[in-house]
Amino acid sequence: MIDYFSTNVWLIWVIISIICLILELSSGDFFILCFAIGAAVAAIIAGCGLTVTWQIIIFAVVSALSLLLVRPALIKKLHKPHKERLSNAEAMIGRKGRVTEDIEAGGYGRVAVDGDDWKAISADGNAISEGTRVRITKMDSIIATVEPVNE
Repeated sequence: MIDYFSTNVWLIWVIISIICLILELSSGDFFILCFAIGAAVAAIIAGCGLTVTWQIIIFAVVSALSLLLVRPALIKKLHKPHKERLSNAEAMIGRKGRVTEDIEAGGYGRVAVDGDDWKAISADGNAISEGTRVRITKMDSIIATVEPVNE
């Protein structure tokens, strides 16, 4: 088995390239893809008969060039920039929902927003009754600060 791989080093590079491509599917940031490109080029070089030392050097150089040239181009093309990427709790601000449990004056209640139920407090400290449409103005961890919406 070792004799087979020592005479067919290109196959090891192909396996490395495929493993890198599979790992890239789980990350999606095009970082591991650069190593897959380097391994694919090293497989071609190995098929041409260059020594393992040259294969490793070419793998390193092509991977580095891919990181510098290919990755930024792919990120720019496939990950369109947004003016503001909101995530997690920040994305909830401005969303509208409905009070599912009375919000007591100065106390807490529950609000349903997009199918999720959140603990909520009134923005002005006044009570808000069940069924009232509200807008989230602030998120403190898992507690939504809401205000009634006049629709």
